[in-house]
Amino acid sequence: MQIILLEKIVNLGQLGDVVKVKDGYARNFLIPTGKAKRATPANLKEFEVRRAELEKESAALLAAAQARAEKLEGMAVQIRQKAGVDGKLFGSVTNADITEALKKLDFAVERPMVRMPDGPLKTIGEFPVTIALHTDVHASIAVTVVAE
Repeated sequence: MQIILLEKIVNLGQLGDVVKVKDGYARNFLIPTGKAKRATPANLKEFEVRRAELEKESAALLAAAQARAEKLEGMAVQIRQKAGVDGKLFGSVTNADITEALKKLDFAVERPMVRMPDGPLKTIGEFPVTIALHTDVHASIAVTVVAE
């Protein structure tokens, strides 16, 4: 299915690109979430009329994400979890736990924004975690897991 992207999407394209994607991806995700429209002649004309408005909105979102990233960059978060004598956790620290810890520090981020390169944390220690605030803006924080 041919679609027009209404915002930048990683590994797919930029705002205004006409790309071909699988029908299910377009019908079930891109179109319902407002990230794309079908590439019909009428929608192409409508997009060209709204292009400046969409680019302005995109630039505003990027500037806001960069401001939040400056505040988040280098922040340290401490999470207490039950652990055994050898330092292994009973359970693990997931992106939901990190989201809750950031919420307590007045930084509201959504769970999918927390990127953990090695998966859930299963031992005590300090780990680097990336927060993806925008497709182009990432902030690095340090998560310290301590035993209760």
